[in-house]
Amino acid sequence: MSEAMKAYIYNGGGGPEVIELTQRSIPEVSSGEVLIKVEAFGLNRADVQQRKGVYPPPEGASDIPGLEVAGTIAALGANVTEWRIGTRVAALLAGGGYAEYVNVPVQLLMNIPQSLSTVEAAALPEVSATVVSNLFMEGSLVEGQTVLIHGGAGGIGSMAIQLAKAAGARVIVTASSAEKLEYCAQLGADAGINYREEDFVQRAKELTEDRGVDLILDVIGAKYLESNIKALAVGGRVVVIGLQGGAKGELNLGMMLAKRARVIATTLRSRPLVEKTEIIKQTVARVLPLIDAGELSVNLSKSFEFSELTSAHEYFDSGSHTGKIVVKV
Repeated sequence: MSEAMKAYIYNGGGGPEVIELTQRSIPEVSSGEVLIKVEAFGLNRADVQQRKGVYPPPEGASDIPGLEVAGTIAALGANVTEWRIGTRVAALLAGGGYAEYVNVPVQLLMNIPQSLSTVEAAALPEVSATVVSNLFMEGSLVEGQTVLIHGGAGGIGSMAIQLAKAAGARVIVTASSAEKLEYCAQLGADAGINYREEDFVQRAKELTEDRGVDLILDVIGAKYLESNIKALAVGGRVVVIGLQGGAKGELNLGMMLAKRARVIATTLRSRPLVEKTEIIKQTVARVLPLIDAGELSVNLSKSFEFSELTSAHEYFDSGSHTGKIVVKV
């Protein structure tokens, strides 16, 4: 296709003012890909970090931001036989989502459950793939273990609470207010810690009878590194998926040795297709049946129109939201 489409890019690094509407050619569809007519896309912290200039797209990815979309298949590439034009799909991307069309390898597609609108489905791919890959594939969370989820009221946290509970784990969360902790409790969190008023290490120990937690899902990074290790049980794991509190911290190796602890750091966006394929496969198997059964919510906080993307970023930056923010195209 050679027609033009509307897309957003970042004109430099900074605040929401760098968001710029532009025109691009509709992407060509390569073998093994489909073209999606985008009806909605999710807004993620990675998009904000890219906007600020601290998280550039991986080599070969589109300079158009956006890591997840939902819409309908508009065209099929060569050798694509298992999908049909017009099928409603959601997709995980390395970039390109802030646009009217995007091309996606078929391995990264998810059928949209009948119970979800396309707008709701746009809130699903990035958070569900992030949570499944880090709680279960990297973090080895199993029934009966206790997980501490930092930032429990955000998009990642909202999904992590529900999937951990569905797996039979005990869930402790941190959040910044009583209102956000109540929101987490409604999603199934067993206990909440207001990190502005309480020492999360001390509370985690109290809540586990001084044993500590088996797994920590951490979006903060350096600022919490030492405290996370203190909060772990013997054999515990910390999975770092964000750097909101900095990238460099000191690590007490003696404490790690004594606890036989592990620190795991991952990103999803830059992984090779073969790894993302397995993540999507496991995500579909774990998440979609829960949605079909009415046992999992996508937690759509607020939706914005395509023309309101700057406002959507301003709302994200305010830190007042719970769950996911979606932009309708």
